[in-house]
Amino acid sequence: MADPHEAEKAAASQAAVARVRVGMRLALGTGSTADLAVRALHAKFPDGGGLTCVASSLRTEALARDLGISVGPLQPNDRFDAMIDGADEVDPALALTKGGGGALFREKFLARRAQQLLIVVDPSKIVERLGTRSRIPVEVVPYARGSLIAQLATRNLTATVRPALEGTGTFRTDNGLEILDLRPDRPLGDPGTLETELRGLQGVVETGLFVGLASVVFVGHADGTVDERRPAASH
Repeated sequence: MADPHEAEKAAASQAAVARVRVGMRLALGTGSTADLAVRALHAKFPDGGGLTCVASSLRTEALARDLGISVGPLQPNDRFDAMIDGADEVDPALALTKGGGGALFREKFLARRAQQLLIVVDPSKIVERLGTRSRIPVEVVPYARGSLIAQLATRNLTATVRPALEGTGTFRTDNGLEILDLRPDRPLGDPGTLETELRGLQGVVETGLFVGLASVVFVGHADGTVDERRPAASH
């Protein structure tokens, strides 16, 4: 079945890509919405536009290459004019839940090196508190999985190992790691504090809580209009 939010995400993607200029260095996110953004980049710059990109996953890299977009490896001191990505949830402070596509470590690694993080969503992703509609992904070292599940339970966080997309076994990220999807006992009042606590646990490599990183959130609507949301301190 086609995604009922496809038109909304496409409108948001086009609005984000409208910010891209010839010759920019871009970071590309992962997931169905990020795929739409990559296709919108190709539509705006069919000749490549002098863009140079780094992808957050093998999936995104393959799509970009197929469309003729220049994608290369991450350089040691890389910085980006912008990163375009989707999100699973967005709260009023523009804190995000991300990682549904399993690329959260690479997405956050690139986002921290971008001058702007442009987030593309449909209205269903807007929530009052993170943890309302989506689980919170955490990328973990497989050896530590059992210990982490036990520790998380003491924090009222139910952790489920993400299964492989096909066949048996567990999902593995492009880094060869596993994903624990966390369900808090209630939506998060302070996602920044939880992010810090989770990253302090041995065996946790990265969390899907993106706090203080989003520059603009583009919320697309089925009629083609797009709302832009910015952090409260922005002017």
